[in-house]
Amino acid sequence: MSWMEKLYQTYEAGILLDLPQAQLPMPTSHTLQNAHINIVIDGEGNFKRASVLEKTQIILPATEDSACRGNNEASHALADKLQYVAEDYASFGGKKKAYFESYKEQLQAWCASENSHSKVKAVYNYIKKGTVINDLVINNIVFVDADTVLLTQWVSDAETPLLFKVLPKEKGLLDQGSALVCWTVEIIADPNADTWKDSSIQASWIAYDSLDSNNAGLCYITGHEKNLSNKHPAKIRHSGDKAKLISSNDNSGYTYRGKFIDDVQACGIGFDVSQKAHNALSWLIQRQGFRNGDQAYVSWAVSGKSIPEPLVDAYAFLSEDEFDLEEVEESLTQLPETLLDHSIDVGESYARQLKKYMAGYAAKLSSNEQIIIMGIDSATPGRMGIIYYRELFRDDFLNRLENWHKEFSWSQRHTVQLADNTGKKPKTKVIWPISSPVPKDIATAAYGDNVTDSLKKKVIERLIPCIIDGQPFPLDLVISCVRKATNRIGYASDAQWLWEKNLGIACALYKGYYYRHPNLTQRRDYAMALEENYHSRDYLYGRLLAIAERIEDVALNISGENRSTTAARLMQRFADRPFETWRTIELALQPYMQRLRVSRAGFLTNQLKELDAILALFKHDDFSRKEALSGEFLLAYHCQRQKLRSKPSTTDETPSQGDSE
Repeated sequence: MSWMEKLYQTYEAGILLDLPQAQLPMPTSHTLQNAHINIVIDGEGNFKRASVLEKTQIILPATEDSACRGNNEASHALADKLQYVAEDYASFGGKKKAYFESYKEQLQAWCASENSHSKVKAVYNYIKKGTVINDLVINNIVFVDADTVLLTQWVSDAETPLLFKVLPKEKGLLDQGSALVCWTVEIIADPNADTWKDSSIQASWIAYDSLDSNNAGLCYITGHEKNLSNKHPAKIRHSGDKAKLISSNDNSGYTYRGKFIDDVQACGIGFDVSQKAHNALSWLIQRQGFRNGDQAYVSWAVSGKSIPEPLVDAYAFLSEDEFDLEEVEESLTQLPETLLDHSIDVGESYARQLKKYMAGYAAKLSSNEQIIIMGIDSATPGRMGIIYYRELFRDDFLNRLENWHKEFSWSQRHTVQLADNTGKKPKTKVIWPISSPVPKDIATAAYGDNVTDSLKKKVIERLIPCIIDGQPFPLDLVISCVRKATNRIGYASDAQWLWEKNLGIACALYKGYYYRHPNLTQRRDYAMALEENYHSRDYLYGRLLAIAERIEDVALNISGENRSTTAARLMQRFADRPFETWRTIELALQPYMQRLRVSRAGFLTNQLKELDAILALFKHDDFSRKEALSGEFLLAYHCQRQKLRSKPSTTDETPSQGDSE
């Protein structure tokens, strides 16, 4: 239960942060709900007006039972559905069972206690009149038919009322009694008229709710005698989330047999501890969590200080102005600036910037800062489990994160919007910054755009240990990404941008896999620049393919033709049978080279020299061997393409159509 203790400590630290009330963790004994109707009354409990709310979430006082209620009767303390707050709900033909008496009884007890509040008394004075539905009908908030029965659907030709648009429907029908009502009490010289925003009402309810101490026992988290929780909160990921991390309603099965007499012996947690821990987790997920369907990951420092997100790419945070990287002082010795050639060794420049970024966080966090990474998911609508959990100190977390972004970095395709947009359609520009890929993009690159949610979840579950624990990257994912990137013809002509994106991801994963290869003898640190003196057969073949593609691409641009090159169409075949396919590509280049000899002779001469130089680097019979190429050829292909794009061989070269967007 270490996670519960850390979340409890996080709540205690988070509630003290200098943030607006709406951005602080939710108070205990409260729950989050979508409100539909706002009724405004005065301090004496007289109706003034009402309105329908759209997409409005409120924090409302709740009991331990009501916060976890399903179909059972358990009323909230103040704001609740019409079937609870309206005594005349049944007289207007309400379809569901009316729970007004339990709501009224609970509200009356709160008003009669020493922790009562004047606004709560005003609400009680109004609801006991029994005219809630009638007032809403008169003010055209809810609607009835000719027999004064609440409508379940809108069949009139008139415009559909707003309430019928915001309420959930089942088989085309709705129940107006399920509309949740929140209260506004207008009192002179009181700026907090909305009860759900009034912190004094929240404090009043918390004090009243804590008076119930019938279930005292030893709290396993704090080690003190506390009022124990019987039902632990749900709504962790969103307001409609019914799944729980802790549940103890299976006392008739095999849960405790032969082990414990009751659930408290198995796990006794204080009511306030459980509330604060669950509220902290919900707050963290909403504030900084990573969501993938029902799967959620969140990382945080127990102190509440900000930390880098582990599931974003390096481009996302290095492009932000969170730190002035030039002012960050580093304790580690680095190469002098004069020894770095940024035009060649872009990886060293990227590593320097990444290290400065991590040093910026290290300066804000203490060395013994506790950092937690937690993942949760639900197999069924009612049960949730922890699928990943780690506790790390500052240096371990930052170093592992830095290693991931450094080892799995490559030029990644990004599109940025230009600032000087004057036309109707925004102008964009394609850039290739050095960055690590995002886990969800890795899943798409490996299994395609139509990857299922369950498969995407599995991929992310497998990647988390690679990022946080420094484990080797799964080989099957590398192979899958390489095969997808090699099959260029499998991408439609208008989806070549996606192929380029997946190519960058495949290169990053192949490079990172061999940096962390389980076999030490096969480990290799590939440079993020063209290695012109590297004589590997696969690497040299990748360079040949890029140059052949460039020659044909320029020739096609000269004649105004917009179609894929021979190298692009035969890329998959080239990877499987490079020697045979290269001969086919060479023959197909002949007419294009004839065209270039007339209009781009300088460019062609330089490309042919480059081809000859590469062919001369093959060792013995490497060129004619029949083995398929490994993913290494993609690294050379990508680097050679980048070099050809950034440094044209002659000034009369026409940029290719794929260089801009």
